[in-house]
Amino acid sequence: MSYVEDPGPGHGSLPPRAAFASDAASLSLSGTWRFRLSPTAGFEREDFDDAAWDELPVPSMWQLHGYGKPAYTNVRYPFPVDPPHVPSDNPTGDHRRRFDLPASWPAGPAVLRFDGIDSCARIWLNGFELGVTKGSRLPSEFEVGPLLRPRDNVLAVRVHQWSAGSYLEDQDMWWLSGIFRDVTLLARPEGGIGDYWLRADYDHTTGLGTVRVETVPGAVLGIPELGVSGHPAGVPLELPVEPWSAESPRLYDGELSTVAERVPVRIGFRTVTIEDGQLKVNGRRLLLRGVNRHEHHPRTGRAVPRDVALADVLLMKRHNVNAVRTSHYPPDPAFLELCDEYGLWVIDECDLETHGFGPLDWRGNPSAEPMWADAYLDRMRRTVERDKNRPSVILWSLGNESHTGPNLERTAEWTRHRDPTRPVHYEGDHECSYVDVHSRMYATHAEVESIGLRSDLNERRRDLPFLLCEYGHAMGNGPGGLLEYRELFERYPNCQGGFVWEWLDHGLAAGDHFAYGGDFGEPIHDGNFVIDGLVFPDRTPSPGLLEFAKIIEPVRIEAGADGIRVSNHYDVVNTAHLTYTWVLEDEGIAVAEGVLDVPTVQSGQSVSVPFPRLPATGGESWLTVSASLTSPSSWAPAGHVVGWGQLPVSSARVAERPARRGPVFRTAGRLLLGIGEFDPGSGRLTSLGGHPVHGPRLDVWRATTDNDRAESASEWREAGLHRLQHRVITVDADGDDLVVRTRVAPPALASGLLTDYTWTALGDRLQLRVEITPDGLEGTLPRLGVTMAVPGALGSAEWFGAGPGEAYPDSRQAARIGRFSRSVDGLQTPYVFPQENGNRADARWLRLTDAEGTGIHVDGDPLFDFTARRWTPAELEAARHTSDLHASDLVHLTLDVAQHGLGSASCGPGVLPRYRLVAQKTEFTLRFGVAN
Repeated sequence: MSYVEDPGPGHGSLPPRAAFASDAASLSLSGTWRFRLSPTAGFEREDFDDAAWDELPVPSMWQLHGYGKPAYTNVRYPFPVDPPHVPSDNPTGDHRRRFDLPASWPAGPAVLRFDGIDSCARIWLNGFELGVTKGSRLPSEFEVGPLLRPRDNVLAVRVHQWSAGSYLEDQDMWWLSGIFRDVTLLARPEGGIGDYWLRADYDHTTGLGTVRVETVPGAVLGIPELGVSGHPAGVPLELPVEPWSAESPRLYDGELSTVAERVPVRIGFRTVTIEDGQLKVNGRRLLLRGVNRHEHHPRTGRAVPRDVALADVLLMKRHNVNAVRTSHYPPDPAFLELCDEYGLWVIDECDLETHGFGPLDWRGNPSAEPMWADAYLDRMRRTVERDKNRPSVILWSLGNESHTGPNLERTAEWTRHRDPTRPVHYEGDHECSYVDVHSRMYATHAEVESIGLRSDLNERRRDLPFLLCEYGHAMGNGPGGLLEYRELFERYPNCQGGFVWEWLDHGLAAGDHFAYGGDFGEPIHDGNFVIDGLVFPDRTPSPGLLEFAKIIEPVRIEAGADGIRVSNHYDVVNTAHLTYTWVLEDEGIAVAEGVLDVPTVQSGQSVSVPFPRLPATGGESWLTVSASLTSPSSWAPAGHVVGWGQLPVSSARVAERPARRGPVFRTAGRLLLGIGEFDPGSGRLTSLGGHPVHGPRLDVWRATTDNDRAESASEWREAGLHRLQHRVITVDADGDDLVVRTRVAPPALASGLLTDYTWTALGDRLQLRVEITPDGLEGTLPRLGVTMAVPGALGSAEWFGAGPGEAYPDSRQAARIGRFSRSVDGLQTPYVFPQENGNRADARWLRLTDAEGTGIHVDGDPLFDFTARRWTPAELEAARHTSDLHASDLVHLTLDVAQHGLGSASCGPGVLPRYRLVAQKTEFTLRFGVAN
């Protein structure tokens, strides 16, 4: 059998060991390599002439450099399912690198290390074959000392896109190929430290840490900060320490050494346990406010530089994320070092997923087939051995969506025996027969509550800690319903949070937009299902991340019975590092501010403090209290806000009702009422204070979201809500009011909405009362309100209401009440796959103005939602990329009484009942005026 189709893990590599650096000589072989996308006979020979070959950077993925094309599938394999065989037409990249050794390079053993090659590689050095490696996201090392020479070494690597290993790597991501992580030559001195396992436990009852090291004989440990020097590494050492946690990532710098080699170590003392059905670290229950993180960059794919990994960690910390699941493979080792340093709990997941067997009823699934047993165990061994020294890693995960079977059971048994200090996770073990935590994906809120109530008939599963390894599918506009999950996690101690799917949209840069599945002509693909992150491909936070950050904020500030209640929702630390400031806004304008004196609050506790002394206000006023960092941290500057709350102080003043200004005048084919002009045939407003307008008239459609399309969109389309037609029944202009009675209904159906518009002139305002009565129409509506078009010059928006970002009924915790301004263009959220976006909620008033400050003004009675954009909902619906949207010479304005919620039905539960917009008799009022 060809090595490519051999289901085994490869051959020739050294036993796996921990990832670490030392003072031994090393040489990076990353850089410019010679490359050719086709197997070339004899390319491994030292004298082979590669002068005509192309150049390719390493690390890289060759499809992103013009060799072949990317392809995306979620579940389905892009090749025939005939394990372990793969297509004969197998893209193969030959790589060559010549290098010289530094003059100071020592004689003796040396190791060639590859940190990641997708998917299978055969490797030669100076014409000698080293071996074959599979397991794309795992390291492989080869002994090369006797083969090295001072000058003109030739490293040749043949990489195959498809191999037997591809059946184990169906991980809901782009299929990309190449040497995508670092390549390094490492000197291995005789008497050096080939491997080590540093265990640093913490006893929370005594405050003592215990450190022990499994390594070579004669090694000694030094920890200068703890006064430790020359301690025999294998002898346990107990001493008082500060523990490590994600909130206080205390690391002690030390050194492990022999006479031949010194290894810097960073020691974090912590102990992971499962007690009373709860996952605990250092005796504290954890609430995992986590995300799933694939490694992705829009230009380099899975070749992610360290500075980008650092940007991810900092962005997570600044948005209150405290945990990461490394879906669905171990990340670059640098990422876990950053998690140690900055503080994130980690589920470290093995490089394994066989999801493509699911549509085949799991027939032939490798998890149950003996020929794959060695590959399964090899992948887990390489994961555990590489990352065993990372204090941030608190759970090992066997992989993802690979059903179940003896190979997984065996892997779990090995892992638990090798490392009894960390529990084992795997969601696919639904009976929890060989795992230590109960894990689910996309369980509904009701299911989570049932688990919290411990109503499960499976006794073992019932008594385990529960977490959602995936939930809150962040595809497009959403997810909605995160608040209700948090409430369940806090209500039931055994429900310990979870990991939103997922951190990052996997868009690939494609000129003026980001590409997704199908954009490269793939014969099978899963479209934009790869665009499902809390941050956009360029790592700009989406509204979903801002919402998540608000919901999981570690300090909660609310109105209490006797003042302002401040609650500490950190798992470990108190609030001594925070400063509390307040600002009072009257009608959205700051009128007073100060510092709030709040005593230190311990984890899990709350305090109440009195309101500050506030000046009198004349209108609707709100007090906003923020908790921010007093001093700079490693991940954010002083003043960074970690939590905030907003409390109402006074209600809006009751405005005097202006005098009616009637009657309606008929003149020269027009109807005139106050500042408005109307079409006499349709009763539609055509001018407002001299500004040409079109509308408003009833509209219930929105450009469907990814979540809509998975739940309600088909129902809405069947009801014809996307193509409503308007029939004017009467236009009554004989009194002081203009009353327009209509029926709004879809073609081919008998159902509709009876809609009456009553226009009244009140002072310098024009009032519109809209009365809507369903006429045989049942079910839910996307939204309910009116749509109108105004001149494109009115490109600036200012409003008093919820903001500054978009908000929807089940995703609005991040919005606060205030006065905000944006350009119309700035109101848009550039979802990679265009869809409904940009809704601003609970507006009291809105102004749309031109560069001179003139335009229109809208008041709610009392509130309304609005969007303003330069394209219609139909144009937004038709677009497939942001570059498909082209500005018109109009601004299309929606003014709504209600919106349907978002949910997360793209992969998970739909909109909760309380957030569904059900068709029913409704009335709302708006007032229009001129802004000067």
